[in-house]
Amino acid sequence: MGDPHWLFGDQLGPHFLAPGDQGPARDAPVVMIEARSVFRRRRFHRAKAHLLLSAMRHRAAELGDRVRHVRAETYREGLREAVGGAAVTVCHPTSRAALRLVRSLDRVRVLPARGFLLPHDAFRAWADGHDGAARLRQEDFYHWVRRELDLLMDGDSPAGGRWNHDHANREPPPRGERTLDAPKPYRPREDDIDAEVRADLDRWEREDGIRFVGRDGPRRFPASRREALAALRRFTEHRLAGFGPYEDAMLAADPVLHHSLLSSSLNLGLLDPAEVVAAAEDVWRAGRAPVNSVEGFVRQVAGWREYVWQLYWYFGEDYRHGNALDHRAPLPDWFLELDADAVTARCLATVLAQVRDTGWTHHIPRLMVLGSHALQRGWDPRQVTDWFHRCFVDGYDWVMLPNVTGMSQYADGGRMTTKPYTSGGAYIHRMSDLCDGCAYRPGDRTGERACPYTTGYWSFAHRHRALLAANRRTARAVQGLDRLGDLDDVLAADRRWDRRTP
Repeated sequence: MGDPHWLFGDQLGPHFLAPGDQGPARDAPVVMIEARSVFRRRRFHRAKAHLLLSAMRHRAAELGDRVRHVRAETYREGLREAVGGAAVTVCHPTSRAALRLVRSLDRVRVLPARGFLLPHDAFRAWADGHDGAARLRQEDFYHWVRRELDLLMDGDSPAGGRWNHDHANREPPPRGERTLDAPKPYRPREDDIDAEVRADLDRWEREDGIRFVGRDGPRRFPASRREALAALRRFTEHRLAGFGPYEDAMLAADPVLHHSLLSSSLNLGLLDPAEVVAAAEDVWRAGRAPVNSVEGFVRQVAGWREYVWQLYWYFGEDYRHGNALDHRAPLPDWFLELDADAVTARCLATVLAQVRDTGWTHHIPRLMVLGSHALQRGWDPRQVTDWFHRCFVDGYDWVMLPNVTGMSQYADGGRMTTKPYTSGGAYIHRMSDLCDGCAYRPGDRTGERACPYTTGYWSFAHRHRALLAANRRTARAVQGLDRLGDLDDVLAADRRWDRRTP
């Protein structure tokens, strides 16, 4: 019998126990540890805590007598209770903090990472060949990884004749339609394990002083391998075909649209990204989904998700301290508390309510509503990153550090993106129905009905004029700023959001 193998709560799929080169022994006992200290350190979304614990307990139930499932205050205490001083193996953890922990413990052997498409060494060799961090771009990486994995390729050429089908995947929602009328996504059914988790969380809040944010309604995301596979089948067979054109659209009454809702399953390790992209490609080759939808989805998984994972380790620990724009403002209480009812701006209130109620929104509300507002207000990027980590069911350190620090808040000064991502209200109006019935007007930049995103956009451009003028992708913003005849009034209108909730 091999050494016991320790499974973290985001390593729950069978591929983390599959034997192979530098893998756990075929007959290795399994250790799983629920550490309450994780929930004391951060105030997580309650639905996130519920999903994580439910997934761990479902996996423990599947493993039966093979697993030693321990509930302890800390990982150290739990490991000591589970194995005493015995040696254990563990797959490379997904966070730097967890990696430091396992490396600090006696007789813990760290195996290569699983649950991703490429080993770290392969990415590092590619990145070093692109002049290090100065010229790393996701699109270059995406082309390379598709060639390496022969993914969505026709011989040496990309399927459909082009690498990127974004030109067909940026459609605004049809005007006047409240929903896209897409086939419904997979929804799991709660069971006795979920009831037990909910009772434990209630007790922790009541007796142990552990606090959460957000609401814990009926579980919306898979907590077992069986549920995750059902969600994958539901998406690829019924929803993937319509995904591409409206992947950037937003509708107040239809927050899911055609999105897969698979990110939490991937990030819990219930699904392997290789099987996910293979399933999507199979649907295209069978003629059941157009190439633009399949390519758009594959780019999210094999392009962006893999890129973010690799950059998290490649950039190093100092990356989290970046603050290239010198943004220092603290997050306001209404944002920290997910108090959507306190917000007047309909787009921000709608998206914040989605996070409060479900712990999820798709990538455009994250980037262009939540992240853009934080960027415009000059909020501290480390606090913003921590908020996204805590409040999203699919949020982990490796996910949110590059996504928020780099992509959303431009705190790395452009190491992973070519420009800051922010916009005025016109973009939100074009890509959504979130401006309909709002107290503010997206085209107004002064006066009582001035849109906080429009004033915020021009204020951001004014504050960072030199940086934006030097970047060919943002120089037009500065040119537009110079044409404003009412800039002082715009800046005055924007300053009111520093004193009150938008």
